[in-house]
Amino acid sequence: MKVVHTIEELRDQLRGQLRTAFVPTMGNLHEGHLSLMRLARQQGDPVVASIFVNRLQFGPNEDFDKYPRTLQEDIAKLEERRDVYVLFAPNEQEMYPEPQTYRVQPPTGLGDILEGEFRPGFFEGVSTVVLKLFSCVQPKVAVFGKKDYQQLMIVRSMCRQFQLPVQIYAHETVRETNGLALSSRNRYLNATEYAEAPMLYDTLHEVKNRLLAGEFNREELEYQATKTLNDRGWKVDYVALRKQSNLHIPTQEEIANKEPLVVLAAAKLGQTRLIDNLEIF
Repeated sequence: MKVVHTIEELRDQLRGQLRTAFVPTMGNLHEGHLSLMRLARQQGDPVVASIFVNRLQFGPNEDFDKYPRTLQEDIAKLEERRDVYVLFAPNEQEMYPEPQTYRVQPPTGLGDILEGEFRPGFFEGVSTVVLKLFSCVQPKVAVFGKKDYQQLMIVRSMCRQFQLPVQIYAHETVRETNGLALSSRNRYLNATEYAEAPMLYDTLHEVKNRLLAGEFNREELEYQATKTLNDRGWKVDYVALRKQSNLHIPTQEEIANKEPLVVLAAAKLGQTRLIDNLEIF
């Protein structure tokens, strides 16, 4: 595996490649990331991964400064797996040599709901850096995980509207044996919180089970799921039942007719904010 730190080095390594597959990450790699790279290797060649902690997508009171940076450990994991041909690990000066005054603004109704409501500017930062990384790598294929469900939809929408020649593949959320979605932020959990954390996924399953049993009152389902978590000491930002196609709120008729749905949640456990989702129908 070749490790490069500049855009010029990256382009030198990829010159003439016709079906590059790309996996953008912020590092602190775990099995979820590595599974994305395995899928990328099935869909394209060579595989490029990036590690860049993107300041633009962090709010003023979020964890940019303490976000885990483990580049040498990440390199060792990638070299062991041998799925990645080039690792692009730029610093901030390389990615943002001048203030990033041009930004990608996701559309109202997609970028400002759910995560966008509770983390203003987050999807603008994500969209901007993804577009910039796509410009650097020029992939034909890119792989994203379904854990960040709304992000996946926004990236797909951005590629479609800008007519970017990048095919987006989605990988199912990778979980620990207890159901907890793998995340770099899981390391913030203490032992008690770690034991409680799978309850988020369990609560989403309860929503799904009640839907399958014929309970179609969306607001009641969301309320009960929120109450379950809050009663256990979580601080819930949202539990939301939405349509898979556009994340709009489904009507009761659409729910009854088994419109493909997804239930999404974000909540704090102690000081750690976790997100998860579950597709239904």
